[in-house]
Amino acid sequence: MSIASSNTNLRVPAGFRNLLEGLAREVLREQPADVVAFAAQHFQRLLEQREAGAVDPVAWGALLED
Repeated sequence: MSIASSNTNLRVPAGFRNLLEGLAREVLREQPADVVAFAAQHFQRLLEQREAGAVDPVAWGALLED
């Protein structure tokens, strides 16, 4: 059985890598029993911080990646 492959290059949005690295770091630090629920809470906290006028983690990550 063969699997078709493609030469398509996908672009990761700016800041996405940094955002996922931050989640991975927190998961490793906290060791939650339910990683999916923890991720939902993590991203909700980041969204609330951004809406409150704090630093936007995606924008910050995009700056770090440049």
